[in-house]
Amino acid sequence: MKSTSLDAGTAAPMPARADGLHPALPQDGLAGALVGRVWRPGAPAGPAVVALRPDGVFDLSRHFPTMSTLLEAEQPAQAVHSVAGEFLCGIDALLHNSEATARDPALPWLLAPCDLQVVKAAGVTFAASMIERVIEEQAGGDPSRAQGLRSQVTALIGANLSDIRPGSAQALALKKLLQQQKLWSQYLEVGIGPDAEVFTKAPVLASVGHGQDIGIRADSAWNNPEPEVVLAVNSRGDIVGAALGNDVNLRDIEGRSALLLGKAKDNNASCAIGPFIRLFDGHFGLDHLRRETVHLHVAGDDGYTLRGVNTMASISRDPLDLVAQTLACHQYPDGFMLFLGTLFAPTEDRDEPGGGFTHKLGDVVTIHSHWLGTLRNRVTHCETAPPWRFGLRDFIRNLAERGLLQGTPL
Repeated sequence: MKSTSLDAGTAAPMPARADGLHPALPQDGLAGALVGRVWRPGAPAGPAVVALRPDGVFDLSRHFPTMSTLLEAEQPAQAVHSVAGEFLCGIDALLHNSEATARDPALPWLLAPCDLQVVKAAGVTFAASMIERVIEEQAGGDPSRAQGLRSQVTALIGANLSDIRPGSAQALALKKLLQQQKLWSQYLEVGIGPDAEVFTKAPVLASVGHGQDIGIRADSAWNNPEPEVVLAVNSRGDIVGAALGNDVNLRDIEGRSALLLGKAKDNNASCAIGPFIRLFDGHFGLDHLRRETVHLHVAGDDGYTLRGVNTMASISRDPLDLVAQTLACHQYPDGFMLFLGTLFAPTEDRDEPGGGFTHKLGDVVTIHSHWLGTLRNRVTHCETAPPWRFGLRDFIRNLAERGLLQGTPL
């Protein structure tokens, strides 16, 4: 598919909405409790927890110095509504300045909406993605072998495994059959077996937000975006909100060996979350996420366009089960963010026949859903993306310098 190409180094404007609201906002605009984090310039500059309201963006840092603190409240959405905060800027101004190519460093811009939370991810939670992981493994990371293997694998196990409940008797029977066919895989083990795959996606504070560059490794020749719903979970294990995420996948590196998952998944700028966290309230909750549809659009400087859909109703493991498995043998005193996995696994060729899809530098990746808004990032190399330097020591030191630790817990 082709579309109008983008000028190198610039981001095409997001399409206008009939209601006049910024296209990064959810479909119902500001009806929900939307919170995020921004970099606030000043003396000293630093990250601030903010709420988006009809009359602008309000800094809540004097009440909630970290997003983790806010999500620990008994009812975070009510806690946000109970404090006035400090007016910071207009919503459109913040979202415009969050685009890396248009940024004025004297004005606020969006960061990833989490801070002290560990960033976790669940893999192989959709049947289509599970089959693609098997193909990666069988192909040894070679995209030229993928199409032939895809036909062979789907002929044996079918293309629709979404009705098989992981860990069930039906799943165990399928496992025995696949073992007899010499087709059993570690990816099928976590896809239909009793134990979910849950791994650490990124270090604390390392995720990028809306408008920032997202990274792929320069030595990767087969990779793709993974549009996902990301849960915000507090230390008590309560799911208190959600955001959109891009769990960038380097298919050639993971396909060579599952033991290379860390190299395939955890790299500079390889995890995007945003644009905000939408907190659960009386109008939005887990059942909305279970029915959510996440749309993907990739636009390249070469005129190439890719579209995809991630339908949450097709997930093989319920979000509550994935949270429970994350908490089964570990504690998260500052909470965690949990990527729920993706149905999307592009198979169409971008260049030569049989080459499949892979990113090119300058691709603009837009992820959108009805309830969570729009997350947009431009692809660059991990090696040339802005390096991650603001770690926990800098974060705590910065909060202290701004007087945000006096009498207020982190």
